[in-house]
Amino acid sequence: MIIEIGDKLVSTELFEKEFVCNLKACKGVCCVEGDDGAPLTMDEVDLIEDHIDDIKPYMTPEGIAQIEKSGVFYMDQDNEPVTSLNKGRECSFVTKNEEGIYMCTIEQAYREGNINFNKPISCHLYPIRVKKYRTFESLNYDKWPICDDACTLGEQLKVKVYQFLKEPLIRAYGESFYAELEKVDEELQKAK
Repeated sequence: MIIEIGDKLVSTELFEKEFVCNLKACKGVCCVEGDDGAPLTMDEVDLIEDHIDDIKPYMTPEGIAQIEKSGVFYMDQDNEPVTSLNKGRECSFVTKNEEGIYMCTIEQAYREGNINFNKPISCHLYPIRVKKYRTFESLNYDKWPICDDACTLGEQLKVKVYQFLKEPLIRAYGESFYAELEKVDEELQKAK
């Protein structure tokens, strides 16, 4: 089912499914698996290009070599910008921490105060995938087997997808949109 909130069409799966990232279990493999790089907006491309010297200290030599060769992004099969990939596989902006967990170097630079923007919103919002149309956007839950442990942890902790993604949802759409999601959730609970 779909709920309309302003110019957004929101899948009810965001209220029905439970999800909490479990990096100890999955090791952040979403940064290295998949068919393309992470979706970017052109504003994000500009920000990354403008601040690449602040991000490079967190990157792997392979990632730096890739972006110096090909740039920070490429256009995917839908002609949309996505992050560059190392050898067509892992995101050029990924590194591994001492626990063997893949981490975003853009996010690391942000958390340490070296840049003023976080990782791409498409990554921050995952497992929500946003599709933009001319007059509206759709927000859908993306089920991916590598996130099964996140679903299990979400069920154990009783955290719904939209609740887990409060920070990125507010980042993307504002406090009032998130408040609307909470109202919709209350109404859906009453209707059960």
